[in-house]
Amino acid sequence: MQSFTEENYLKVIYHLAEKSSSVQTNAIAEQIQTKPASVTDMLKKLAEKGLVDYIKYQGASLTAKGKQTAINIVRKHRLWEVFLVNKLHFKWDEVHDMAEELEHIKSVELIERLDSYLNFPKTDPHGDPIPNKHGEFEDSTFIKLTELNINDLGTITGVSEHSSPF
Repeated sequence: MQSFTEENYLKVIYHLAEKSSSVQTNAIAEQIQTKPASVTDMLKKLAEKGLVDYIKYQGASLTAKGKQTAINIVRKHRLWEVFLVNKLHFKWDEVHDMAEELEHIKSVELIERLDSYLNFPKTDPHGDPIPNKHGEFEDSTFIKLTELNINDLGTITGVSEHSSPF
């Protein structure tokens, strides 16, 4: 079982790894807003638990176990965002921080019931895909608004910027 902090590191590494297979210590430190030395210590700890492969000065990557753990955290986060928006009527730009706290709940049964109660949503309020209980994402194709030509029609289904000011 991972701590709150370990789960946050795994999630950050997962998101950074979408852009690069090996994630650098400085990139993690920037995302978590901590010092690279603290990141190095955590990466060593996560490596001991078999959650990351870490090579000094070369960065880290998630192991299969680490990736599955990170996807599960992402799943919980996005399900909580759907619940907060659809059932408790928060605005979509208000739910991220609350979901950050709720994503660390350990009960598998609670998350399965939440998913069922929400009728197995495929995306969160920001348009991000929600993995199923097996960690699988449904295939989807999105075109960025900036890639459309003048007079092209489209439906906005998500945003890449989640901050409140945006």
